[in-house]
Amino acid sequence: MENTPNVALTIAGNDASGGAGIGADLKTFAEYGTFGIATLTVVASMDPDTWKHAVSPIDVAVVQEQLDTALSVDKGIDAFKTGMLPTFEQIELIESYIKKHQLTNFVLDPVMVCKGDDEVLNPELAKGLRDRLTPLATVATPNLFEAGQLADMPEPTTVDEMKEAAKRIVDLGAQTVVIKGGRGITDEVAIDIFYDGQEFTILEAEKIKEASNHGAGCTFAAAVTAGLANGLSPKEAVIKAKDFTHAGIQYGFKYNRHVAPVFHSAKRLDAE
Repeated sequence: MENTPNVALTIAGNDASGGAGIGADLKTFAEYGTFGIATLTVVASMDPDTWKHAVSPIDVAVVQEQLDTALSVDKGIDAFKTGMLPTFEQIELIESYIKKHQLTNFVLDPVMVCKGDDEVLNPELAKGLRDRLTPLATVATPNLFEAGQLADMPEPTTVDEMKEAAKRIVDLGAQTVVIKGGRGITDEVAIDIFYDGQEFTILEAEKIKEASNHGAGCTFAAAVTAGLANGLSPKEAVIKAKDFTHAGIQYGFKYNRHVAPVFHSAKRLDAE
């Protein structure tokens, strides 16, 4: 059987528990029928007793070697995403590779903290993500905290404030943005806002009590990436990704007493 699948690349960290990072990305890519490639930027491990995160960046030269390998695929990269980028040098490298290789269909997931850990990885990295990578993004997928950082404003707490942040992020150069409201805006539904520079689309989903949402942000961004790789428009990719991620949250499971990840095969298995 001859087959040339669409290729999706993730440039992100490894979550040793498997719920987030490249583990979430590659599982999502596979569920979308794309061929996933990963460039590792950081290793995150957690203390089993406290779930305190230990974050170990990968040397930028090793990241560059991985990118050279990933980009050697004959058919080219159909879409790619970034996740946790722990150093400014990595951000600069990725910016240069996007421009050098004229990479398109870029999903920027501006990871700034580890879920379950309140410590910002590095406050000055927000400027690098805002100035270097946001202008190159096809779709930016910040949560509320990240949207505030990129938009240089307080964290949004209302739909109107989400819209203002979205406008500012598109003004930075991003083609489109989806701000994930999650549980932070209303008690009734999970609200996300998609903005393409001209109009807003409000996406709603029923809130899931005791949600298994570890890795939800990575999963959502990976689903958007895979959707773009498969030829969907940014808006179509975002809508499908929200549905995919909602199913993963709904059928997630308790990993241990600290964390409950999404289940990346939920959408497919629920349809069988």
